[in-house]
Amino acid sequence: MDADDLERRCRTGAGWIPSELVERLLERGHAAVVAEQAGCGQWWCARAWAGVLAGQGRLEEALEVLAPYAATTWWTAVVEVAELLEGGGRAEEALDAVRARMALGHPRALEYYARLLARHGRAQEAFDLLLPHADEHGRVEALIDVAHAAGRDEEAAALLEARIAGYRCTDPPWCCDGVDADTALGLLATIRERQGRVDDALDLLRRRRVVRLNGRNQPADLLARHGRFQELCAHAKACGDAEALEPLARVLEGRGDVEAAIAVYRWEELPASGHPNAAFAHARLLARHGRGEEAVAVLREQADQRPGEDWILHVLAELCLEQGLPAEGLAHLDALAARRGGEEEWELYRIRLPLLAARDGVDTALRQARAHPEADTPHAACDLARLLAGAARTDEVVALLGRHAVPRWHTTTLAGHLIDLDRVPDALALLQRVEDFSEGWFHQREERDHR
Repeated sequence: MDADDLERRCRTGAGWIPSELVERLLERGHAAVVAEQAGCGQWWCARAWAGVLAGQGRLEEALEVLAPYAATTWWTAVVEVAELLEGGGRAEEALDAVRARMALGHPRALEYYARLLARHGRAQEAFDLLLPHADEHGRVEALIDVAHAAGRDEEAAALLEARIAGYRCTDPPWCCDGVDADTALGLLATIRERQGRVDDALDLLRRRRVVRLNGRNQPADLLARHGRFQELCAHAKACGDAEALEPLARVLEGRGDVEAAIAVYRWEELPASGHPNAAFAHARLLARHGRGEEAVAVLREQADQRPGEDWILHVLAELCLEQGLPAEGLAHLDALAARRGGEEEWELYRIRLPLLAARDGVDTALRQARAHPEADTPHAACDLARLLAGAARTDEVVALLGRHAVPRWHTTTLAGHLIDLDRVPDALALLQRVEDFSEGWFHQREERDHR
């Protein structure tokens, strides 16, 4: 083992038993297999087995399992060791482990080390350690996190204010190492909010070029956190942003005013109320309060406006199943197929399989599906296998998938079913074949890149 190889395998999954299968092995009573594989370079087995040992109070044994991986200086393993040590009350040893890796220059080691210091009463030291790196992405976030515990919020705020005032971004975030003006404004807003200066935090968020982050409207979330309902309502109407509706509806729902929460998504004067994300949140709200038919109607309208967009159709089908209305979902898919002359490629046809099974039974769904022109393809086999698995017909799943050269990314599914049937050696052999394929593919790519 070496750190580069471990990182590559972690990133690609090449040659490793996936974490979900490791958990399944443990659940099915195959702890001995996991322990054995942990010593054979299988990282997810090692991580899981170390967790089992630590949970039994056998910390030293857990650390021994991880030692060969951490000895390569691979960052992921070092963090796992540090977390076990910290969880076992051995914070100084955790700090030593991270400090050793930090000395070798891992890009994330400094911020991890600083946060670890702060968690154990050494926030001043952590702040001073990060201070020279206040203009670096990742490290400035750590600086803001530890500033409060260190009692140095104002010092951190001054650094951010200087960044905002003195830097003109030309190509954010690339032109300024990720600490562009929007990032600095957001971090300064975090400081002001935790100081109780909510109005200042709100002004800062509104100064950002983009008020949405990770699909969230930040000013709306801030107003919702502090119960400022009237302002939240005005903000949602003013910005016309679908992501601003959900915090407002959440506040109203939390107050017990469900009708008002539902009405938020029906504001005709707000164009965002018809946005797919708003429609999805609207439907989930209706479903939570026993109004399944209305929820399905909302998503059917959205699907009508965007015919053939499969993500909306998947959500609609899932909601119909959840609400016990499979016929509603099938009616929409039938209408869509009719508009296309009766043709339905497998990527759309597969959406109807669970609906058919729920309405007419698994055997009927399978019989109809097998008449589809693409039914004998590996991708279709995976969907049919999922249908059989839902009916706990595991033997048939294995037989079906075994007849096809299923795509490499679906072999985890087959291996999982083999484990369910206690055919663990077969599952491991299947994963080994994937390893052989992956290794060959990566070697070919590396040779090509080298040329």
